Amino acid sequence: MNVKYKKYIEYIARDIELPYIKSLNMYEIKQDDYHLVLSKVFNQPVDYDHGVCIDKRLNNIYNENSDGDWIKREYDTNGNETYYENSSGYWEKREYDSNGKIIYNEDNNGEMGDYRVVII
Repeated sequence: MNVKYKKYIEYIARDIELPYIKSLNMYEIKQDDYHLVLSKVFNQPVDYDHGVCIDKRLNNIYNENSDGDWIKREYDTNGNETYYENSSGYWEKREYDSNGKIIYNEDNNGEMGDYRVVII
């Protein structure tokens, strides 16, 4: 990849907003290069295919449909979903213990569950 194109990819990654794929459509890059921009956006290598971004652990970290509705997800090193957000404004955070059991969760509606063990 030439230096000028690489700088353009970096510029796009800093400039685009959600919904990412819909935003990418206004730039003059091939759909085959969307993964280059999205890897910068998500700070990790991603594969992109038809509105879906997959990380190196094959976790689905971003989906977007043709209407621009989107879902973002984050995962811990064990593949547990730690964050979920969608274009409707709903979000949820989760924490897990070493066995993969949810020990804490909260969402944008103020719902919260705290199952962490407190040692006194």
